[in-house]
Amino acid sequence: MKYIYELHKTMLARNLILVYEGEFTQEITKSVLAMAERNMDSMGEESGIKRKVFNVMVECLQNIVKHSEDLNKQMVQKSTAIFMIGKQDNAYIITSGNPIKNEDVEHLKGKLDQINGLDKEGLKQLYKDIIKSTSLSEKGGAGLGFVDMARKSGSPLEYDFEKLDDQYSFFSLRTKIAKE
Repeated sequence: MKYIYELHKTMLARNLILVYEGEFTQEITKSVLAMAERNMDSMGEESGIKRKVFNVMVECLQNIVKHSEDLNKQMVQKSTAIFMIGKQDNAYIITSGNPIKNEDVEHLKGKLDQINGLDKEGLKQLYKDIIKSTSLSEKGGAGLGFVDMARKSGSPLEYDFEKLDDQYSFFSLRTKIAKE
């Protein structure tokens, strides 16, 4: 039972507002968004910041729902995704993680590096270019999510890939939204 208190202390120390780990569906996504919104309302957060945080949360959660790979049932612990929102100084930190195929790592890394290499105007132009030239992928995205997250946050998207096995890696993404 001591782990419950240890987990509680960790959440307090890291100023975590909400943590969800497990299966992600559209219904669970709606619930997570509603809980986070209520939490920010109770803290008296201003609407402009809430809107940015909410937008980034939606993109993170949609990314998990649409792109997280279904791993085989013997690997249940590896197939779950995680979503966290916390506060740090004068910023909200939105973190997500989900398994992806190893074959997709380099492409995703390249896309994130490209986005992180752009300034505000460059992100705006990339967003417009994607809207003009891209059709929806088989999973429903046009590649706008990460660009939109970078635009809303005004900060680089931090990421990491942890190899799980020969087929899958765990993709972690961290987005910081300043309150100023």
